Amino acid sequence: MKLTGIEMRRIRMPLVAPFRTSFGTETERDVLLLRAVTDEAEGWGECVAMSDPLYSSEYVEAAADVLRRYLVPALAARPPAAATAVAPALQRFKGHRMAKAALETAVLDAELRGSGRSFARELGATRERVPCGVSVGIMDSVPALLDAVGGYLAQGYVRIKLKIEPGWDVAPVRAVRERFGDEVLLQVDANTAYTVGDAPLLAALDPFGLLLIEQPLDEEDVLGHVELSRRVRTPICLDESIVSARAAADAIRLGACSIINVKPGRVGGYLEARRIHDVCAANGIPVWCGGMLETGLGRAANVALAALPGFTLPGDTSASDRYFRTDVTAPFVLEDGHLPVPAGPGLGVEPIPEILAEITTASEWLPL
Repeated sequence: MKLTGIEMRRIRMPLVAPFRTSFGTETERDVLLLRAVTDEAEGWGECVAMSDPLYSSEYVEAAADVLRRYLVPALAARPPAAATAVAPALQRFKGHRMAKAALETAVLDAELRGSGRSFARELGATRERVPCGVSVGIMDSVPALLDAVGGYLAQGYVRIKLKIEPGWDVAPVRAVRERFGDEVLLQVDANTAYTVGDAPLLAALDPFGLLLIEQPLDEEDVLGHVELSRRVRTPICLDESIVSARAAADAIRLGACSIINVKPGRVGGYLEARRIHDVCAANGIPVWCGGMLETGLGRAANVALAALPGFTLPGDTSASDRYFRTDVTAPFVLEDGHLPVPAGPGLGVEPIPEILAEITTASEWLPL
């Protein structure tokens, strides 16, 4: 495989409804897509960085800048013979995992398309479809939340995740349990909104039989999560704290969590995500696939990852219409609470040219 260039393409996609978390509200996605062109095929990667550095230190403009100035030139200086060589070629540059993940994914997709192999098969998927959960943002009122949850359950989602923050936690969880019953798989996500001092408040969630509390404390407060795990009966799941397989192994060894959320963009790519899966499987730790409001390109890769055997909990691999009226690829449609795993070469999906052209705000060609 000979890599000849990378196209950086910015697209803008409005959300069907505002999505509010403890760190802000999104009304549209400003997405950076990468197209890797080789002598055999083209491949796509999606950068999941947000417009502003709120979820992490990364943001779209910075991702585009580091790709243009450092990451793509590094591949030009050390052309990768395979996608597995991308991460080593970029290793000397600190951080920027979301940008690195997008670049590695684009190269991997091109490699797999050229050889006729599927993304799912390459990662080690064992299922043809995966169960889907849905993430429900912070609402203006409890009645609005109950309407939203009822709608998602009617669509067939098999698990509900509620975003929480101080002042919006026990009451909405209690309301959902009272309305929909204990049989609904329910979990909450704090996105680092609490401190160890809030342990009594988080322990007040224990009676509601939640699957987990996701990332309650700051991403760097691993020891705080250890203490919280001892004071709260509900399983603690780490998200933002897990940036690599090493970080996952350390958190497990310390007892900071009993479940891990794997977001490929956050950890530097799908190959590292697979290593995290393997570490967790070896330690008996359940994993599930998180989401970053991806387009159909990123969703296809996430669904493939979620089909690995260690992903035993439903992920945030929702259908396309959960976030977008029109996806950039053929839409992912919920079927009996599941999404099918694409089986075609590479990601198994590709952008629809007319839609891609309509939503593109900028593009740039970076030759190698």
